[in-house]
Amino acid sequence: MQIKEMFEKQIDRDIKGVIKVGQSDEENVYQELDEYVVTKELLKHFRDFFDNYEKGIHNNTDKMGVWISGFFGSGKSHFLKILSYLLKNSVVEGKRAIEYFTDGKKVEDPMLIAKMTNSGTISSDVMLFNIDSKGSAKVGSGKEAIVEVFMKVFNEMQGYCGSIPYLAEFERQLDNEDRFEEFKEKFEEIAGAPWEKKRQAFAVIQDKIVKTIVAMDFMSEEAARNWCKNAKVSYDLSIEKFVSLVKEYCEKKGPNHHVIFLVDEIGQYIADDTQLMLNLQTIVEDLGTACRGKAWVIVTSQEDIDSITKTKGNDFSKIQGRFDTRLSLSASNVDEVIRKRILEKNEIAESALKLLYEQKESIIKNLITFTADTADKKLYTDKTDFADCYPFIPYQFNLLGQVLTAVRTHGASGKHLSDQSRSMLALFQESAIRLKDSQEGVLVPFSYFYDPLHKFIDHQHSQVITDAEDNSRLDEFDVELLKVLFMIKYVKEIKANVDNLTTLMISNIDDDRIVIRGKIEESLKKLIRETLVQKNGEIYIFLTNEEQEINNAINNESVEMGEIIGEASTVIFEEIFTDKKYRYSSRYLFPFNQKVDDRYFKGIQSNDIGVSIITPYGEDYPDSALRMLSAQEHSVIVKLPNDSTFLDEITESIKIYKFLNKNASGARGSFDSIRRAKEDERIEKKDRIRIFIEDALKHADIYVNGDKANILAKEPASRINEALGKLVAMQYNKLTYMETAPELSDIAAVFNGNDGQVSFLGTSDTTPNKLALEEVIQVIGLNNARHMKTSLKSLQDKFGAAPYGFDPKDVQWLVAMLFKMGRVSLTYNSQSLSMLSNTKDELVRYLTKREFVEKLLIDIRERATDGQIRSAKEVLKDYFGFSVSSDDDDTIMRNFKNKAQDKLDIFNEIMIEYRVNPKLPCKSLMEEAKKNLKELLSIKEPVEFFKTVDKKRDDLLDDADNTAPVFDFFKGGQKKIFEKALEQIQMFENSKTYVREQGIIDNVAQMEAIVTAKNPFGQIQKLPDMSMKFVQQYGALLEKEAEEMRPIVDDDLEKVLYTLDEKEFASVFRDKFVNAFAELKQKLDTSHEIAAVKNIRLESDTLKLRCMDEITEYEEAHRPKPVQPVPLVTPPTGGGHTEPPKPVTPPVQPKPKKRKNVSISNVAGARIYSIENEQDIDKFLAELKKKLLNELDENTIITLS
Repeated sequence: MQIKEMFEKQIDRDIKGVIKVGQSDEENVYQELDEYVVTKELLKHFRDFFDNYEKGIHNNTDKMGVWISGFFGSGKSHFLKILSYLLKNSVVEGKRAIEYFTDGKKVEDPMLIAKMTNSGTISSDVMLFNIDSKGSAKVGSGKEAIVEVFMKVFNEMQGYCGSIPYLAEFERQLDNEDRFEEFKEKFEEIAGAPWEKKRQAFAVIQDKIVKTIVAMDFMSEEAARNWCKNAKVSYDLSIEKFVSLVKEYCEKKGPNHHVIFLVDEIGQYIADDTQLMLNLQTIVEDLGTACRGKAWVIVTSQEDIDSITKTKGNDFSKIQGRFDTRLSLSASNVDEVIRKRILEKNEIAESALKLLYEQKESIIKNLITFTADTADKKLYTDKTDFADCYPFIPYQFNLLGQVLTAVRTHGASGKHLSDQSRSMLALFQESAIRLKDSQEGVLVPFSYFYDPLHKFIDHQHSQVITDAEDNSRLDEFDVELLKVLFMIKYVKEIKANVDNLTTLMISNIDDDRIVIRGKIEESLKKLIRETLVQKNGEIYIFLTNEEQEINNAINNESVEMGEIIGEASTVIFEEIFTDKKYRYSSRYLFPFNQKVDDRYFKGIQSNDIGVSIITPYGEDYPDSALRMLSAQEHSVIVKLPNDSTFLDEITESIKIYKFLNKNASGARGSFDSIRRAKEDERIEKKDRIRIFIEDALKHADIYVNGDKANILAKEPASRINEALGKLVAMQYNKLTYMETAPELSDIAAVFNGNDGQVSFLGTSDTTPNKLALEEVIQVIGLNNARHMKTSLKSLQDKFGAAPYGFDPKDVQWLVAMLFKMGRVSLTYNSQSLSMLSNTKDELVRYLTKREFVEKLLIDIRERATDGQIRSAKEVLKDYFGFSVSSDDDDTIMRNFKNKAQDKLDIFNEIMIEYRVNPKLPCKSLMEEAKKNLKELLSIKEPVEFFKTVDKKRDDLLDDADNTAPVFDFFKGGQKKIFEKALEQIQMFENSKTYVREQGIIDNVAQMEAIVTAKNPFGQIQKLPDMSMKFVQQYGALLEKEAEEMRPIVDDDLEKVLYTLDEKEFASVFRDKFVNAFAELKQKLDTSHEIAAVKNIRLESDTLKLRCMDEITEYEEAHRPKPVQPVPLVTPPTGGGHTEPPKPVTPPVQPKPKKRKNVSISNVAGARIYSIENEQDIDKFLAELKKKLLNELDENTIITLS
């Protein structure tokens, strides 16, 4: 059966493949309505639309925007046009539009039919237009604003001039005054032609227009000419004005009149123009607000509104609310339409095709397959699906839609595809017609879709195909394959590998897939040779002429061998095997050199071990040489298989990189897209390079330790790691000396416990890490023999390298242990460290902190001699009363210093006693002993310490003997007895002038001899009796002196009271004076020194005079002031002239005298007078008179007491 005989309707009948808005002849409209297929998807869209549209009929709504989206050829324009027929209630060949849906049972939902019918009966003006064809380019400003296009269509709908808006405005004014028809009739009368035919030539018919206006008596001639002249300049259009006109129009037409703008391809018109998008948003928003559901805007677009607003950003979020009804036409909708409208089979053909599928099902399924990484591509599901689609394959519906979208973006000529000059319907029909005379079994290869598109493909793409058709070196199959490669060039959902191309080129269900694949592989080789196609990994890429030129330029780039190996090194060591150090037993990290073909990766390296990769470009070593090389270089040698594919890919990748860097921007507009494609190609190459290298590493031969290694691991990184493990085990053969893995806490623990006592100077079989400890001692000893200092850093470097490989913490622990054992000494900045002078935390910090590692020096420790040890232990026992059994230097030194410090603390307490009372005994002795201890405590180096103790052994033992009684003195009761004696001696010294009793003097002398003795401790027991005797003797003398002083005090008080009692104010001072003298008598009774008692006489006399002065001062202060007498005036007598009175001088008031209290003893002075006769008396009295006259001033009264 021929293909053309299979279809229900004639396959080559005239079908308008593209429904163009503007095609409105009845024949086309009839076919559109009659053959319109309402799919399940379209049925849903009809429901959504009419549900929302009804809201504007029965209620007010501002949700009057409809956005219809779908890819090219999906039927958007057809759907828009059908809506226009339904809303307009068009009558086509005697039937209303709705009847095509009810009679043909396209729609069987009664509620939907009711809504569709109701919508068509409403008074409506329907304006269907393609905005790109209605809009006109404006010089200097790009596309016409959307409001201007809407205004143009709105004017045309009303019969006004659409192309000249200001003329339309004049027509509207005439119409509003019901004179538009009159104007048209008068114009035709004057101009001889209808107004509609002439108005487009407004510029040349202005005279006729003026005559018409004047003849109508609408304007004066002057006004008419002025309007013609200025109409264009004065015209202004805003969205607000447009919306107002629409609203006025709807209100004028009736209460429920609708105006509907159906706009095709709005998305393309807006494109990336932000201003146009905002223009549309404002129109829809303002129409919705003003007209409340009576004005609708229905648009189509390649993209749905969500993707547009997402691309354009938040500025367009409002438009989503305006286009509340969103209808998206999917590929499945196109699939269903094509099956029903074109591919529907007659009964005979359907049966035959189902039978054919049953016979060939397994063959077909094996014949038509895609690689696993291909996006979902539908295949035949069953015999019914086969019969419905035949001679097409289900994947072609979806793939062709993707091709149309891609070609529109990258390869369409001008606006042809954008105007939908090709629809999916037309492409499938033309491809089927090409096979109409073929017999059943043939299939439409994907290449057949190219020819219907050919004349709409841009030149740079189509010319390549045209040139290929004229190329004698290529056959028809080569060209057909090239067409397929072009169509899927920009489709990301399918990769152009050999397997997928084989499926796309299948043309018969009896094709042998293996044969077709072979033909394609040969054809691809030819196309590559002709530079029409490029291979990128497994993918084959169609090349435009410009891309071919660029490929040639890329191939001419030069690449050095070092660049290729450098890139390979980067992939190996930064992407595949990224470790920079080998980890051994979860603790040790060993850095290794990285080389590829004898080139170091990232500069010269000097590690103990290495990994060396040999590529097919490297030296071709025989097996024996590789074994020897691995042993000599202490490296893992990885010999890659002899397949240079990855190196070729690297070379091409570098060439692309160099070309792109040289050509950062292109003069040609298409260069940027080619550049991006090349950048993508380079990324893909890098991915493949990694895959190729990983595969090479999986199958590489590995040599280590002079032998070919048997590696069990499969993955590249694991294989190299396993080989490194073998290498490390050989190179770092003394790493096992470290039996433990010490951490910081273990280093600190070395200095804990056992009071620091380590009794061994060497290691035993049970000592942890004993072999490592002995190795460290040997290295330090060897450095000493070479007169080299050993720092912690040098040890870490030495033992971090082969054959040890120790971790820095291992070395730190080893040094700490040797230091604790007393086998090494530590010095920092010339200061010796010890467990006595430094805390545990300090020692740990010196050993573990990086800041000390270079200056911390380690040396074999010099030990104290046995004699020095004995001396230290003897002093420790005899001086400090502490015995130590250990002979360990540090233990003895630490205990010695601890006890010495304790003793020094006692010395310091005693020194305080000396500062309080310097007369306490043996001060210089204690100071010297203290000095000796401080000197020992200041020594940090153990050897020097023991030498000093040994040298001063006798002095220290003497100090122990000499200071013992002193310590006893201060601890016991002797100190109090001694201090009491000192007090009594001092008491005697203060009053010795007044003491004449020989018994007291002799007793004090004996006491003084004892307290000033160098070693008084044997005689202190005599002091209590002497003190008692002193108290008795001295006390009696003290009481005697006090008895003599009491009458003198009483007499002075009596004199004061006698003077006071004569005064009126006696009560003011009496108690005060009595108490003052009582305190003086109390002092007399409690005084312990004779000198103090003797001094009471002077104190009493002074107190007496002070009291007298207070009495005098109070009396003077309270003496009444003399009254000032009033001057007497003699009164005048008689009349007439009288002499003025003479002033009377008041009597002179005597000046009050001041009192002075003088003690007789002060007048007598300190002299001793000897009186033997009357002349001596006169002499004494004369001196007394002289002194009193000196005291006597004018107006002074002296009171002697």
